[in-house]
This record gives sequence, structure tokens and C-alpha cells, in this order.
Amino acid sequence: MKHPLHPALVHVPVACWLLAPLADFGALLRWPEQLALASAGLAGIGCAFGLLAAGAGMFELVKLGPEHPASRTAMRHMGCALLTWCLFAASLVLRARDGAWGVAGPAVLALDAAGLLGVLITGWLGGTLVYDYGVGVRERA
Repeated sequence: MKHPLHPALVHVPVACWLLAPLADFGALLRWPEQLALASAGLAGIGCAFGLLAAGAGMFELVKLGPEHPASRTAMRHMGCALLTWCLFAASLVLRARDGAWGVAGPAVLALDAAGLLGVLITGWLGGTLVYDYGVGVRERA
């Protein structure tokens, strides 16, 4: 892999999905309408860019091949990333269901917390792929 695209694309959903729950929980304390709307926007942008990152990651997974020592970890990384995407997409569906983009209810907050945990685990697995297995890293001459 000369220059994998997945690591370049993944920064946007990671940032959005880390900030969205913070905005939702912050909305419980101050500026509820503004922070709740910001959280929904961040979750939506994260989901959109998450699809791009997933596509690039899938392409790179195919190039890695099933015989690579990191393939099992890569599959876990992909599964956790897709689950995280589903959690934030579900939170958007719950928000939009009634057309109310106000303060998140308990179900959305629970999805936020689970999604936040998913982002952290997915990132840890991605770091394992790069730092332990050297996926996407080229030896220097």
C-alpha cells in the first residue's frame, strides 16, 4: 500500500463521533437547543464520512488478504467500526423520528455512550493494526 486512503478519511468521523456525545451531555447543563443541534449535525457528518472511510477500509482489507497475520484483527476493527456507525445512525433516526432535534432523551444518550465506547475500541484496534502489525506502513530504505 503506497498511501492508504482509510487513515486519511477516518479522522473526520472519529472527531465528530467523539464530539457528538460531549455536546449531548453538555446540552443537559447549558445551551440545550444549540448543543443538541450541534450534536445531531456532528453525528450526521460522522456517519457520512464514516461511509467513505468504511469503503476505503474495505478496499484496503481486500488488498491485505485473508492469509495476512493481521486479517483477524482487521475484521474485528471493521466489525466494531460498522457497529459504531450503526449506533450513531440509530441515534439520528431517534432524533428525527418526531422531527424534534432538541435535547437528547435517554435512548439517544445511551446510544451516544455506546457509540463513544465503540469509537475508542475501533481506534485501539486500528492502532494495533498499524503499530503491532505494520499495516499500511512501508519500510524505509
